[in-house]
Amino acid sequence: MADSNFVDYVKIYCSSGKGGKGSSHFRRAKYIPKGGPDGGDGGRGGHVYLCGNRNLWTLLHLRYERHIIATPGEGGSAKGSTGKDGTDRYMEVPCGTVAYDADTGEFICDVTEDGQIVRILKGGKGGWGNIHFKTSTNQAPRYAQPGEPGEERNVILQLKLLADVGLVGFPNAGKSTLLSVITSAKPKIANYPFTTLEPNLGMVKYRDNRSFIMADIPGIIEGASEGKGLGLRFLRHIERNSLLLFMVPADAGDIKKEYEILSGELEKYNPDLAEKSRVLAITKSDLPDEELKSALSRNLPEKIPHVFISSVAHIGLDALKDILWTELNKETFQDKEKIVHKNMEINTIGGNDEIKDEDADTENNSDIEYDR
Repeated sequence: MADSNFVDYVKIYCSSGKGGKGSSHFRRAKYIPKGGPDGGDGGRGGHVYLCGNRNLWTLLHLRYERHIIATPGEGGSAKGSTGKDGTDRYMEVPCGTVAYDADTGEFICDVTEDGQIVRILKGGKGGWGNIHFKTSTNQAPRYAQPGEPGEERNVILQLKLLADVGLVGFPNAGKSTLLSVITSAKPKIANYPFTTLEPNLGMVKYRDNRSFIMADIPGIIEGASEGKGLGLRFLRHIERNSLLLFMVPADAGDIKKEYEILSGELEKYNPDLAEKSRVLAITKSDLPDEELKSALSRNLPEKIPHVFISSVAHIGLDALKDILWTELNKETFQDKEKIVHKNMEINTIGGNDEIKDEDADTENNSDIEYDR
């Protein structure tokens, strides 16, 4: 995984620029012996921004750029001249990137749209020059303000994939095979657990030139919400999916029990996932006959649409697309889904940051400025 081009987590040190100092200059002219103070203000320090870019798919370009530092503002000068502002720094990130404070776990912002600009660090304000301090009783002030210091913080950037349908299942449940059959994606497929080590996206073509995006998430095992397997690292990608497609093989000992284990792991990771719409696909259904399928249907989770499919034999795929399209276009999905982000609990173990969600809700963050 060290050689993978899919990078969905980076930790970056960011620093905004310090404000320039004000000038304490006095006017000097040949025929004006007492020109008075004319020191200008210092320029503001550079800001640090996040900028959404739909042409980026991972955080790979930021993997080795671990220090983002804006330049300080220049000092004021004579004739009331204001110093030059510091240069702002823009970090382009894929749509779906969430920023957290690496030291406190505080949620900072969420970048979901192309061209969206969010200021995460404010540059220091430039100091006033002595021209602001002259009065009738203090006509020659020989002092000026220093610039305000900039801000600095360690920022964690996490990418959460934006997709309409997310595939959820145990390893070797047939998720990658399904994605390779109904989309043009080419995920790695093999007969051993955890073949998929990184999420994959594919565009599913539907009738009348309509389409939707499907995301293949690495397999989840029991205990994934506690850090077992690969689930904890990639469970965050499921948070943004409008619809969850649970996939359980037909030869599983108890389909309902496996579904409940998968559902339980998601809800332990983030209780809000319990409210997402769901569809159950029983995979590898090319061997059971109709009588066996009917028997299996009597012991499936209630109130959840289900369909028997076989990606290899191309059985039930059209019916699956119909169900997914119907669920995606229900009234509950007409409005843009609101995602609740939570603070993160940061524990340093052996030099690595282990991240878990807390119960604290941080939907509102008044310190962040959004530009369109």
